[in-house]
Amino acid sequence: MGVHHAQIQRVVRQHYGAVLARLVRSFGDLHLAEDALQEALTAAYLQWSDGAIPDSPRAWLLTTARHKAVDEVRKRVLRGEKHEQILREQTDQAATTPEDAFAIGDDMLRLMFTCCHPALEPSAQVALTLNAVAGLRVEEIARAFLVPVPTMAQRLVRAKRKIVAAKIPYVVPERTELAPRTHGLLRVLYLIFNEGYSSSHGSDLIRAELCEHAISLAREVTGLLPEDGNSIGLLALMLLQDSRRAARVDGAGDLILLEEQQRQLWDQARIAEGSALTEAALRLSPRAPYAIQAAIAAVHAAATRAEQTDWRQIVGLYDHLLQVEPSPVVALNRAVAVAMAHGPKAGLSLIVEIEDELAGYHLLHATRGELLRRAGQHAPAREAFERALALCDNDVEKRLLKKKLATVSD
Repeated sequence: MGVHHAQIQRVVRQHYGAVLARLVRSFGDLHLAEDALQEALTAAYLQWSDGAIPDSPRAWLLTTARHKAVDEVRKRVLRGEKHEQILREQTDQAATTPEDAFAIGDDMLRLMFTCCHPALEPSAQVALTLNAVAGLRVEEIARAFLVPVPTMAQRLVRAKRKIVAAKIPYVVPERTELAPRTHGLLRVLYLIFNEGYSSSHGSDLIRAELCEHAISLAREVTGLLPEDGNSIGLLALMLLQDSRRAARVDGAGDLILLEEQQRQLWDQARIAEGSALTEAALRLSPRAPYAIQAAIAAVHAAATRAEQTDWRQIVGLYDHLLQVEPSPVVALNRAVAVAMAHGPKAGLSLIVEIEDELAGYHLLHATRGELLRRAGQHAPAREAFERALALCDNDVEKRLLKKKLATVSD
C-alpha cells in the first residue's frame, strides 16, 4: 500500500530546514541548496508514495539533494566556473561521513543568523528565515505578515539576492555581533512556533513538529545568550503555550477553547519550567516583550479552573506590553482580556479602534462575533462570524466558527 501524501508532507516539513541548513553549509550557496532540495523533494514524493518512507528520511533527503547539487556543480565546472574545490570537498565528505550523522543545531543557527543579518530589512529577515528554516510556503508567510502573497514573494526574492550581493557569510556570529540579529531571530522562532501551534491552513490545527522545532532552536539561542531576558522569555512563552497542546483538540480533532479545556491534560512539567524561566526573564529584563507575554501565559497556567483566571492582572500585563511593543494584534488580545474582566461591551469598544488595521485578520472578526454574541447582539454577531469564516483557511477553525455561527442564526 502506498504512503498518503499528507504523511510525506509531514515528514518533509520536519526535516526541510535541517537538510537545507546542511546543504547551505556544505555548498555555501542558498540558491543551489534550495534547487537541489526541491529536486530531492520531488523525487521523495514520487518514490515514497509507491512504497514506504525510509527509516531515516532526513538522511535520504540529504543524500539525494547532495547528489543533485554535486551534479549541478559539475555542470558549472564544465562551463568554466570555479567550483572545483567544492566538488572535491563534497566527494570526500560523501565517501567518509554517514549522512544521518549530523547535529542540526549548529547548521540551523548558521542559516538563521545569516537570514537575520542586519544588512537585510527586518521584515525580510523574518520572512526569509521562515521560508528557509521552517520550510513555510509563501502563502503561509504572507498570512503571518498579513500581506498579499505577491508582495511576500517579491520580498523573499529581494532578500536572497541581497545575501548574494552583500556576500553575507553562513556563520554563527561572534558574541559581540549577536545583538543586532537577535530581535529578528526571536521573532522568527515565535512565528515558527505559532504556525505549529495554530496552523494557518489545512486540516490540522496543531503541527507538533514545528512547535518542537521552535522550542529546540529557542533553547539553542538561550544557550548563546544566557543573560538575555527576551530570549529566555520567548522560550518560557513557548513552553507555557505548548503545555496546553493535548487539551486544545478533542477526539474528533475539533478545537477546544481555553476556557473549556480539561486543565488536567496540561503538561505540568512544561508549566513548571516555563514559569521558572518567566521569573528569570523578568528579573533580567522586566520590559522585555516576550518576558511580559510569558507572564500573561503564566497567569493562565496558574488557574486550575477557567473562572479562577486573574483577568485584571492580565489586562495590566497587556498595558505594559502595549507600551514596549505596540501592535494591533496585542491591542486585540488586550480587548479580549478587558471583555473578560469588565464585560463584552467594554471589549467591543476597544475593537472598534483597531478594526481598520486588522480588516483582513479572521481572528478580529471571530473575536468581535463572540463578544457580540455574549452581549446578546445576534445579527451583528452573525455578520462577524461569517466574515471570519470567509477569511479563515484552517479547517479546524472553520468548524468552530460554523458552530458559533449556528448559535446566532435564527
